[in-house]
Order: sequence, then C-alpha cells, then structure tokens
Amino acid sequence: MTKTEKKLDNSIVKALTTACETIKIGIAGFTWLTHFSNYRDFPESFIVICIFDTNTELTSAQEARDDVDILNTIKNELQAEGVKIKNIHKHVSFDTEENCRLEDNGNWNKRFKRL
Repeated sequence: MTKTEKKLDNSIVKALTTACETIKIGIAGFTWLTHFSNYRDFPESFIVICIFDTNTELTSAQEARDDVDILNTIKNELQAEGVKIKNIHKHVSFDTEENCRLEDNGNWNKRFKRL
C-alpha cells in the first residue's frame, strides 16, 4: 500500500468508525459495518457492507427508510474526512447476521469472498 493509499484508508476507517457508532445509536438492529476496496481502483471498487442482526430488523429499517439515513450518515462522515463518493448508493449494501448463519455457518470471510 502506497503512502497515499494508506492515508486514504486511514480517513475511510475514521469516517466509517464514526458512522457506525452513530448508526448503532439511532437504528434498531444495526450491529456493524465493514468495507473493502482496491485503492488502485478507488472509488469504483469501494464497498461498504452494513450488517443488521436479523432479516426482520433489516426489513423494518428499510420500510422506515432508515437505509436512506444510513447512506447519508456514511456519505457525510466520508466527506468530513475529505473522501468524496459521488453516488453512495452504488457503494453500500446490506446483509444480516441471520443470513450469514443460515447460508455460511456464520463464516463472514467465506461470505465476503462471494462479493
């Protein structure tokens, strides 16, 4: 990782940590998030995965339009760190602990490899 890529990664981690803590306080069922990127192909390769505990909680959040709040929180925190993402919708997806348990025996590494 180059010095520039490391600086970008540090900014992203800081922004997403803040976003995660904010989202956990305000949205029921949200548990954590993670991100992946090939910084040589940034921002096209950038993806954030937001994890809820259950499918019911994710569905409830989507019905209440909390997913829009999540996207805005992530985008705003990234911007505050100087990371600009044009269309955040293309870079954020949602999943659940429940799906990981059912489909991948709780193995997130296995699940993420299918991205």
